[in-house]
Amino acid sequence: MAFNPLTYLKESKSEFDKVIWPTPNQTIRLTLVVIFVSLVVGAYIAGLDALLTTITDKFIK
Repeated sequence: MAFNPLTYLKESKSEFDKVIWPTPNQTIRLTLVVIFVSLVVGAYIAGLDALLTTITDKFIK
């Protein structure tokens, strides 16, 4: 089957028209959720790293 760029573009536009774009309020809210979750996960990893570093130092000494 041969690749037809025109068919590809028509199908892409058809799929693109089906997209439901978020409102500006949804975009802001979801961005804040992502930032908050990223900070929580980062804090968790930093805390776990500090705890494991302390435990490792006690075993080494």
